Amino acid sequence: MAADVSPRQVAHWAAFAAVCLGFLGGLFWLTLPSAEPLRHGNPATTALIEARMHEARERGRAGGRNQHWVPLDRISPWLIRSVVNSEDARFFEHDGIDEKQTRIALTTALEDGHLGRGASTITQQLAKNLWLGEERTLWRKLREMFLARRLERLGKGRILELYLNVVEWGDGIYGADAAARVWFGKSAALLLPEEAALLTAMLPAPRKRNPWRPSPALVKRSFEVLRLYGMYGELTPDELADARWRLETILTLR
Repeated sequence: MAADVSPRQVAHWAAFAAVCLGFLGGLFWLTLPSAEPLRHGNPATTALIEARMHEARERGRAGGRNQHWVPLDRISPWLIRSVVNSEDARFFEHDGIDEKQTRIALTTALEDGHLGRGASTITQQLAKNLWLGEERTLWRKLREMFLARRLERLGKGRILELYLNVVEWGDGIYGADAAARVWFGKSAALLLPEEAALLTAMLPAPRKRNPWRPSPALVKRSFEVLRLYGMYGELTPDELADARWRLETILTLR
């Protein structure tokens, strides 16, 4: 029969476990990349870009990279609003993590046995693009969440600027300015509401959704994103109707 364990022994082992957990937590935190270099400098590359280049080499292709860095004030406000409305409506309210949506996603993941897409804020998506791979595991999600907290120290404006310059918008196309020039022949600063909605609708499957050959899914999503301008009071009903007509024209001519 096992000997009785005294309260003192329980307290001793509890303290030891707490120290170990604290040490491991500190070690985990220290091994994460710092966001501070991004406060004033742009990354030379990202984990996503490197992964795409590796995929291209594996297939015997060179792997192009079309990317033009621009400051946030040279990106159309319509695109900024559209991306926030669609991808992370509470972006300006949370601190990098939407806790309610994260709890739902993690509960679903534990029930299903795998982690699907969902609950990732713009800050978390940026962390994934910059530093992490695309595998969907709880461990990667945990790192993503901690990195999002670090990125939040840069401020919302800088997070948006980084995100909109590194996000994938087609095969070898990264960032808003490159996307605007490839898909619409203009700079990101000149994008109109309907064009911004179409670009936003490409996310999160930009290599499968091609504005030159719009699929039913892309068409449907484009109009859904466009409607958000009206929902959030950014376009009047008449302005929204005009933008819808222009979007229909764009999709018909392609």
